[in-house]
Amino acid sequence: MSDKKWLLYGANGYTGKLITELALARGHKPVLAGRSEARLRPLAEASGLEMRIFDLSNAEAVAEQLADVALVMHAAGPYLHTAAPMVEACLQSSTHYLDITGEAPVMEANFALDSRAREANVLLLSGTGFDVVPSDCLACYVAEKIDTPAELSIAFCSTAGSPSPGTMKTMLSYVHKGVFARRNGKYVPVSPADLQQRIHFPDRERTVLPITWGDLATAYRSTGIANITTFTAYPGKSARMLPALRFILRFAPARKLALRWVEKNITGPDEKTRATARSYFYAHVKNAKGEQAEAWLETPEGYRLTAETAVRCVERVLAGHYTGAATPAQLFGADFILDVPEVRRLDAITKISE
Repeated sequence: MSDKKWLLYGANGYTGKLITELALARGHKPVLAGRSEARLRPLAEASGLEMRIFDLSNAEAVAEQLADVALVMHAAGPYLHTAAPMVEACLQSSTHYLDITGEAPVMEANFALDSRAREANVLLLSGTGFDVVPSDCLACYVAEKIDTPAELSIAFCSTAGSPSPGTMKTMLSYVHKGVFARRNGKYVPVSPADLQQRIHFPDRERTVLPITWGDLATAYRSTGIANITTFTAYPGKSARMLPALRFILRFAPARKLALRWVEKNITGPDEKTRATARSYFYAHVKNAKGEQAEAWLETPEGYRLTAETAVRCVERVLAGHYTGAATPAQLFGADFILDVPEVRRLDAITKISE
């Protein structure tokens, strides 16, 4: 294991705590960092880890905090607001940047910095968690099954129920912007109702709707496929409510009220749910000749999976030599996800309809 120092920003958040716990279990001693000393100090004292308190308002000041660390794992979203200053600080301090975002616009911004990252001898690696390690690996795996795949569909679901506060805040930041897919290499708006379908997952069939997911950015680079649609499962009732919700959240006051509600009411999956819930992924490719291929993944619950993949990405990066902007599967291959305990990749399933 590398003895290089690395820093976990947002360590006191829901997912940050899980990453800290697993990092310690695997022998790491990350520097814990964040904005709130009151929230971070108890975690640092309980774990015996170094603590640093700083916000992201000034990239130059952040770069000073990173001068002695080889890598940052950025776990504080929504990344729409937090990624750019941290990335800039990493470029200035020659520090590798990793995050756990699934926000396609953030990923696109990082890919646009590829040349600058190479000049700085820095790696920019977004999506090292549930978003997008499993789906990125599955997309690469299934894309190799046929010649010249031209269309890629990715779908995912979870049995865990409630997301974390950070995930919910990110969703609220984007839901009013509409839904996009990739067509001929470009982002285009799509109608969720027009693309609604039923997909068989390893446990059962579900209704899915399109979602603007990180794979629109990452799978495009990982597979070279120019037509990509990403889906997630919605219960029938919530699917019917989405159009009204998107309309309401177009208005800033409504989003502010929703964010306050999240802070007071959303706690994320509890320990029992994280231990028992499962996540499922599906990928399907098709080429111009009509040839098709598909595959599935079954994984641990999403936040537990995020900690597992994020820490493993840290280990891989610190042990290797990587520069530029890349995706997890580009760097580590389609089988990387299989390193995580309790992950199964399936080439066929018994399809059970409801």
